[in-house]
Amino acid sequence: MSTHLSAPDTHPAPAGPTPLLVLDVVGLTPRLLDHMPHLKALGQSGSRAPLGTVLPAVTCAAQSTFLTGTMPSEHGIVGNGWYFRELGDVLLWRQHNGLVAGDKLWDAARRAHPGYTVANICWWYAMGADTDFTVTPRPVYYADGRKEPDCYTRPAALHDELTDKLGTFPLFHFWGPGADLVSSQWIIDATRHIIRTRHPDLTLCYLPHLDYDLQRFGPDDPRSLKAAADLDAALAPLLDDARAEGRTVVALSEYGITRVNRPVDINRALRRAGLLDVHTQDGMEYLDPMASRAFAVADHQIAHIYVRRPEDLDATRAALDGLPGLGQLLDDEGKKAHHLDHPRAGELVAVAEPDAWFTYYYWLDDARAPDFAPLVEIHRKPGYDPVELFMDPLDPYVKVKAATALARKKLGMRYRMAVVPLDPSPIRGSHGRLPASDDDGPLLICSTPRAVGDRVAATDVKSLLLELAGLS
Repeated sequence: MSTHLSAPDTHPAPAGPTPLLVLDVVGLTPRLLDHMPHLKALGQSGSRAPLGTVLPAVTCAAQSTFLTGTMPSEHGIVGNGWYFRELGDVLLWRQHNGLVAGDKLWDAARRAHPGYTVANICWWYAMGADTDFTVTPRPVYYADGRKEPDCYTRPAALHDELTDKLGTFPLFHFWGPGADLVSSQWIIDATRHIIRTRHPDLTLCYLPHLDYDLQRFGPDDPRSLKAAADLDAALAPLLDDARAEGRTVVALSEYGITRVNRPVDINRALRRAGLLDVHTQDGMEYLDPMASRAFAVADHQIAHIYVRRPEDLDATRAALDGLPGLGQLLDDEGKKAHHLDHPRAGELVAVAEPDAWFTYYYWLDDARAPDFAPLVEIHRKPGYDPVELFMDPLDPYVKVKAATALARKKLGMRYRMAVVPLDPSPIRGSHGRLPASDDDGPLLICSTPRAVGDRVAATDVKSLLLELAGLS
């Protein structure tokens, strides 16, 4: 009886993809990196390069370009929000991934490696995305009008798991007058937990901390530099975890925040010219986008101007001609040159001068402002309002009001945290324009030496990540 021994397999099974951790460190610039020793060391032992961004240089547009490899003219995310013509309403900070057109990073990765797993911890447009693990801010909107901190997760059971381990998602530290390191720390801890327990091939982690004090005080203020150092220290354990696991780390930013000191009331200029209409209820004025001949959706240093009829374009240009702080007014050709020629964009796009930014204000008398104006109310305001980062310094009772609102909240009662000033002058940092220099612009850091050349385009981030994962 003979025994047959098979020959040894000389073709080892192919290795799996290299695991990645991609950190979106909002507002990170080369200037700030000097105050962030852990991230700076990552770039010194690995590689780093200036990162091109998109117009508008804002969160939703930039992230969508990173993840699809296309510009806003293709993926359709022309800002953090826009005028939904089919609804007759301005909507910012939507969350459904279906709004983003194009082939996503994880789609391409799964074609190359079926079963590729992805965790998205707080990158935007997370809901409805075809990712394996999802965490994104999502308040509880009670039927009686109360809003309480919470988050949305997939799988659903991950919600209670994270809440039991880390506490409730700290929404009021994620945005508003109380925005601080607490929210980024929670996100870091959640990321560490998901990496340890799920081991996703790709982990996306969004860290907003630098957005706060840089807008409040400006990028060169000592408080902003301390915020950079504090975030860097909080990141150290996550970087250690990634190193121990053999995970390649990429840290990038969407934009740099630069110093500003001039708010531009673009909607008030349109109203004074008779182009913007309001309707009044209970003595309060509300923007009427369906009736307005022209109005602007302000988004930091960019404003999409929606002009209802072509014959009103000249009047709109005339109303804005010479408006202090308005640097450029892009028409169809200008939008095309900046890859903003998408149906969601305004008929005109205003770009602020370097030291200016656009308010959303459309009322001419603060006594007629809507009751959401002094609130942190990102979904009702028809434009971005960075003043939500402050409590009203002119209101001697602002802290009493806040304490009373918190007491009502703890008792389970309805409350209004009406503490936001209607004066935009305290804002000292903004973004949205294309950067004037690399020192003030975003950058990309990779733990892999020689992974990047002299510059990385925003549209090349997707292909770079696929290459780092060994999937290209």
